[in-house]
Amino acid sequence: MKLYRYLTGPDDANFCLRVSEALNNGWELHGGPTLAFDGQRIIAGQAVVKEAPGQFSRDIDLSQF
Repeated sequence: MKLYRYLTGPDDANFCLRVSEALNNGWELHGGPTLAFDGQRIIAGQAVVKEAPGQFSRDIDLSQF
């Protein structure tokens, strides 16, 4: 099955670590990063995708992959 996640958060070292962790767990970048301003800080976003065994279900916990 194909899985998709969109990681978001303040544009800081913690966000970069979350994306790095996903990459090291087999996720791949999907497109470029996005940036938005919420009136106080810059919010970053990055889509990631992964091919995983099994059948898709809406009950899947994507953080477990």
